[in-house]
Order: sequence, then C-alpha cells, then structure tokens
Amino acid sequence: MVTPFAWLAQRVALERKSLKAASLSAMIAAILIIVGGGVVRVTGSGLGCPDWPTCTGASIAPTAEMGIHATIEFVNRLLTFVLCAAVGWVIIAARLQREAVPQITRWAWFQFWLVVLNAVIGGVTVWVKLNPYVVAAHFLAATLLLTAAAATWDKVQNLGRTEPQFSTESVRKLGSALVVLSAVLVILGTGVTGSGPHAGDSAEVPRMGFDWLLITVVHASVAFGALSVASVLWNRARRDQITEVERKAKLYVYVFAAQGLIGVIQSVTSLPELLVVAHLVGSALVWIGAVRVGIATHAPCREVQSPAR
Repeated sequence: MVTPFAWLAQRVALERKSLKAASLSAMIAAILIIVGGGVVRVTGSGLGCPDWPTCTGASIAPTAEMGIHATIEFVNRLLTFVLCAAVGWVIIAARLQREAVPQITRWAWFQFWLVVLNAVIGGVTVWVKLNPYVVAAHFLAATLLLTAAAATWDKVQNLGRTEPQFSTESVRKLGSALVVLSAVLVILGTGVTGSGPHAGDSAEVPRMGFDWLLITVVHASVAFGALSVASVLWNRARRDQITEVERKAKLYVYVFAAQGLIGVIQSVTSLPELLVVAHLVGSALVWIGAVRVGIATHAPCREVQSPAR
C-alpha cells in the first residue's frame, strides 16, 4: 500500500533550503506560542473566552460585546493554527527531501504530537479557571514543544556537514549540567510567575501560595549557577579547541546575561507588563541555547592531547 507521502515523494523532491526554512518557521512559531500566552497573562485575558474549544457555548469567536480581553485570548488561540501550519511544513519538507532524513522526519512528527498536547492542556487550563498548576503545566508543555523545534532546527543545520564534530568527557558533563540547570530554572520560573501578581485574569484566580520573594531568590541563585557553568564550559571548549561548543556556549552566555538583566530590572520595578513579556522572550531564547549546547556537547568524544612541554 502506497501512502500519500510516499506517492508524493515519487513525484516531488525538495531541496535542503526548504527544510531549513520550515524548521526555522516552526521554532519561531513555538516562541510566539510562549509569548502569546505571556501577553494573555499580563493583560488579564486568560478567561476572556470562558469556554474551550469554542469561545462561548454558542460561538467559536468572541462577540464585540465581550471586549478586548476576549479578542486577545482568541488571537492567542489562533496562533495554534499558525503553529500547525509551520509544523506541517516541516513534516512535508522532511518527507520530500531528495536524500531521506528519517531522523528529522521523526522530530517533525514529535512536534506535531506536542502541538496536540499543548492544545489539550490549554483547553483544560480554561476549564479549571486558570488553576496555577495547570497554567504551569501549559507553559512547560509549550517549552517541551520549543525543545523539539529547537532540536529539529539545530539538526537540520548540521545536515550534510563534512567535518566531524567532537566533544570531550569534561565538556559533555558540563553540557549536561547546563541543560539540567536551565530546565530547573524554567520550572522555578513557573513558581515565580504562579506566585506573582499576574494571575492571568481580572477575576479572583488562585495563586500557588509560595513566598514570592523566597522563590525569586532561589530562581536567581539557580540562574547564577547556570551562568557560571556556561562560562566554565565556554572556556573549557576554547581550551580543548571544540569550536562548535565554544561558539554556542558563548552565545548562551551573552543571551543569558541580557535575560538576567531584564529579570533583575522587572523584579525591582514591580513586574511591569512589557518587561514580563520581554523576560518570556528571553527565557525562550535561553532555552533554545541550552538545547543547542546540549546537542553540541554530546557529539562523539575524543581524547584531548596534553600540550607539549
């Protein structure tokens, strides 16, 4: 039995540049999903559409009488269709390559199922009236989708490379530590947000109940740890002449430093909405950097030659 993709692959062949463009668009769409959720939260529009999958029991779209909050929430829901189109493009582009790329095809389908998961958790979030733990799960699901999108994009960039990529055992351990610390940072960030003032709606919405100052300090401490590990990794990769890891670790440090500055400013200025959204953009970029560093540091190991005396 010939599947539709197999039938089409016999007649159409796409170049690598189409796959690169598709994977980049899917990653950008995944970032937009995270940022869109942040805009919904800081504008208090989380229950602008009080039902799901329709906006109300009788209408898919909001009515004019429902106001700006319903419009913001509905536009955020529409971003899912943009994401679906982008991920669909990746699946098609991967499947129709002149040279088969089964690994990329699997990652593309993984993104598809994560889109489905994210949409379902988003609906549950509305049904439970923005329970902060479900909201946190929704953000983490979106971050998992971003992980798959970033990994797909990074792997697509390396297709067809002729020069081998290597790592070392010490660099691999530092890379693993950086990914773990970055993941802990993301999880702690949901606790900071879930205990802060931006509940997601103007109605009475429950909060997580953590001491906001305490969990913010813990969050900042882990951030300092991640930045320190990234700096050590950068220097170690430069010493061992692992250029791919050095380049990605350096970029991680620069983006992380900017993200940290935004985080400090927003904390001491009572969390203004624009800075909260900017911090979400930064968190997405930092996580993409962590994923790329993790992939680069887990290339095959080689021995490091001791310098001649």
